[in-house]
Parts: sequence; structure tokens; C-alpha cells
Amino acid sequence: MSNNSPDQVLSSDSPRLLDRVRARLRLGHYGERTETAYVGWIKRFIVFHGKRHPAGMGKAEVEAFLTHLAVARGVSASTQNQALSALLFLYKEMLGIDLPWLGDVVRAKKSSRLPVVLSRDEAQRLLAELHDPELVLIVGLLYGAGLRLSEVVDLRIKDLDLARRQLVVRDGKGGKDRVGLIPVKLVELLRARVAWCRALHAADLAQGRGQASLPEGAARAFPGAASSFGWQYVFPATGLVVDPRSGAASRGHVDERRVQRAVKAAAARAAIPRPVSPHVLRHSFATHLIEAGYDIRTVQELLGHSDVSTTMIYIHALNSGDRPVHSPLDELDDGSLREPDAPGYAAAIPVRAGAWYPRAWRVRSGAGPSPVRSPP
Repeated sequence: MSNNSPDQVLSSDSPRLLDRVRARLRLGHYGERTETAYVGWIKRFIVFHGKRHPAGMGKAEVEAFLTHLAVARGVSASTQNQALSALLFLYKEMLGIDLPWLGDVVRAKKSSRLPVVLSRDEAQRLLAELHDPELVLIVGLLYGAGLRLSEVVDLRIKDLDLARRQLVVRDGKGGKDRVGLIPVKLVELLRARVAWCRALHAADLAQGRGQASLPEGAARAFPGAASSFGWQYVFPATGLVVDPRSGAASRGHVDERRVQRAVKAAAARAAIPRPVSPHVLRHSFATHLIEAGYDIRTVQELLGHSDVSTTMIYIHALNSGDRPVHSPLDELDDGSLREPDAPGYAAAIPVRAGAWYPRAWRVRSGAGPSPVRSPP
């Protein structure tokens, strides 16, 4: 265990704890989203225990906090595990306190759920409900290229290769770069988008602005990059923002929440009954590729998964590949099913022309016999 006492860690001549956490995360080249999440969880942990210093707390306090998240707040297993990872960083990397028990704290077991996937018809209806050209492009890349929302809004002009119909995802999940595809239907729309961005950048430069926020270390590696056109965002924000790391005013990218709200509203207008988020479009991209017969390794590379087992979850789709799956029930004689005993049950089911029903449902008062379609 470290020789530092809580009083020493909180000495008046030391930077505030959370500021030191931010500095250590940046030193380790953690992403901006990771920094925001970790600092947030550490702050909540301290406030939960009456603003006691973490160095004076132990296993009981950590487990009490994680239990509170699961029971009182009902967070998911992945959220609870993120909070635990933040506390692991705090004690081991930040405070330099070796607590053997912390690694033994039981992590919440993630549920194994199938992803929500839209049908092709639902995807088309959702896109038809988007009328803002910028949102059409963003959602088109979510579904047409299988990108994460963060990857779409982080795209820079230099990352687009319209001639080869390719884009480059920089510093994606896990800090990896990868090549993605640009749908043919989006090439000309993106070309027009680039021209619009060029005009916006020229107007910004004329007003003494034109600075884009840069990734960690890019300003030192590429002097002048912030004002060059290639480093501008494909989907810039409408106004200037203050970079949380550098403190400089620059033009960031479009707010992710705007896209999330637009997708949710478009799904509602399209009468899609399932909850739809931008990530559902990525799930749909992967599933539809597999249904079209593309091999799992190709889909893995396009999605940027490190392990093919992550991609295998999309093999949940029925009727995919060259050999569609038929239910054995469809091979039985139609007399095998009987109408339930509940009064009025059959009468509550609408008869559709050409549909197949159990024999007992076919003759109804005043309806006559329903046509029979042979099971496939």
C-alpha cells in the first residue's frame, strides 16, 4: 500500500483530485469520452460517501456504491462495470494505492441479448421520414456503412475518398483505425457536402476563425492543422465551442443528441414498433450483409471488431444465406392445430384473403370458408 495518507493527498499545495485524475488520463492518452466517464464516476463515488477521500475508504464502500447503482438506480451491467473500472483507475493509477481486494470485486455479468434489427422495409421507411439533408447523410452512413454514431460525427474531410468510395475511421473503439465503405447512393451527396464545408470554412477564415478542434497530440504533430480544410469536420457544429482540453474556442462537430432525437422521432413517424437508436442502424447493416451472403470475416472488418465472436451475434437472423430456414410447423397438415377453447377467440382474429388458418377457424358466422394456402 502507498505511504501517502489521505491528508497528504489532499494537501493544500496539491491540485484538486479530479484535476489530477484528468491530467493522468490525458498522460495515458485515454479518449475524451473515457475521461468524461471516469471523472464522472469518481465524483459520484466520493459524493455518495459524504465527500470522504477515496484513500480513506475500502472494499465495503466500493461494493456499497456498486450495489447502489444496480439496486437503487437500476443501471445496466456494462454501466456498473464502467464505474468499477473508473475506481480501479483511481486507486491503482491515480492514488498509487495497492488494494488487492479491488481486483476481486465481482463484476456484474452482462446479459446476452440479441440486437434490435430493422427490416429493409423499416430502414427505408425511417430514412424517408428524414428531411434535413445533414441528417439524411448521417443516418445514411449509420445504416449504409455500419458506423457508430461517434465515428460518423468525428469524420474529417481528409477521411473521405469519394473516388474510391472509401472512408477512414480514425481512433475508433479501442483506439483503432479502419477503412469503411461509402454507399454509392451517398457519393454525390457527400461531394456536395464537401463543397458546402469548403464555403463555410472560407467564411470562417475571413472572420478570423476557421479552427477545428484536434485530437490529442495532433496540434504538435501537424502544426497549422486546425485551420487547414482537410482537418475540418464533415458535419460541423453550427457555432463555436470551447475545447474541454485545450480551452480554445473552435468549431466542433454536430451534437450527437440531435441525431439521437431525430432517429427516434423518424422511427415513430415510420410506425416502427421497436425502440430505435442510431446504433440499431449499425446492427441492421451487419445483419443485412449476412443475410445477403457476405462472409462473417468481411462483416467483422467493416464493423471493426477485434474478435469474430463479437460479430457472430448477428448470425441470429432467420432465412439468411443460400438456404432459408423453414419452421417444421409449416410442414404439418393444417388439421394439426385446434382452435383454443376460449369463447370468441377465433372470432377476434381477422380473416385475410390468401392466409392460412387452422381448419377450425375457417368457418365463421357470415364469413364463409377462408381460402387455404399450402405451407411452403
